[in-house]
Amino acid sequence: MTRVRDIPVHDSTRVRDVRVATEEAAARAGLDAHRTAVAALVATELATNLLKHAGGGRLVIEPVDGTGPGTGAPGPGVQLVALDHGPGIPDVAAALRDGCTTSEASLGAGLGTCLRVSSEFDLYSTRRGTVMVARVDRAAGLVRTPAAGRAGGINVPLGRAEHSGDAWSCVRSGSLLTLLLADGLGHGPRAAHASATAVHELHRVGHLPPAAVLSRLHPALRPTRGAAVAVAQVDTDTGELAFAGVGNIGARLLTAGSWEHLVSHPGIVGAQFPATVPVRRAPWRPGSLLVLHSDGLPGRWVPPDDPELLTHAPAVVAATVLRDAGSAASPVRDDTCVAVLAADHPAGRP
Repeated sequence: MTRVRDIPVHDSTRVRDVRVATEEAAARAGLDAHRTAVAALVATELATNLLKHAGGGRLVIEPVDGTGPGTGAPGPGVQLVALDHGPGIPDVAAALRDGCTTSEASLGAGLGTCLRVSSEFDLYSTRRGTVMVARVDRAAGLVRTPAAGRAGGINVPLGRAEHSGDAWSCVRSGSLLTLLLADGLGHGPRAAHASATAVHELHRVGHLPPAAVLSRLHPALRPTRGAAVAVAQVDTDTGELAFAGVGNIGARLLTAGSWEHLVSHPGIVGAQFPATVPVRRAPWRPGSLLVLHSDGLPGRWVPPDDPELLTHAPAVVAATVLRDAGSAASPVRDDTCVAVLAADHPAGRP
């Protein structure tokens, strides 16, 4: 089941909370003592950076598996996501140079060291704030992602609960890249069990077409509460995206420079499965991007329009969507998961 820590960082006492939560997540992910210490170092730097330069923010910590094609990871790891609404980083290149510390209270490593010791690291910063995503796996050194498709996401439980009822995963089978997002009915451990069951089954049936994946998930989820589930599959040989969903999972596709909704069919996987599941097909070109999200995200959220953001790591895009979609006038009323599948950008990116 998905265990997530969403820690508000608005004073120095929360830096210790971030470090302890990261060490616990690393233990659940099976990292050794050295990589656990690395994860704790990165988390401490991100937290102190939030305090020193952004006036506070939040840090989302979760164990993640190593099977997603967007990670290239050798195994499980810990994902650390720092989000803020601060003034942004004036010179990102300078901040990422090794030895440039982000805070007088930090360990002196700075973001450059975080970049070097993380398995994945990326950040997006504007005057609206900064989003940083670091992943620490069992192996040191930045991984390289397949150009045909990259996946990433963020998962935040309602009310900073221990378990999120949402889950996402992505698997590769030959030329097929299959992304799944599941929202277990309700909240808490039982909802988390339903979505985790869907993820587990995906790793057995990810080679099947989306409608067939959903059909196979239905009996697997019968012993659970059931879930809303969406499946998107890219065939990197033919350049086509196929999408099918059952239940209230949102989907937005960017292709040829414009966004469009992909609509799921009413029902519940594991309880009220429809007789037929419509499949939507669309071209998958360089620069295409797909956002799947649970109903914790406000229904009228606006897709990002900054071309520079769309060239960043999918997890950064997902975290930015989550940060910018909510507001005090529209509080979150459910677990929230956002998963992004991105094609290689036509212009490339350093």
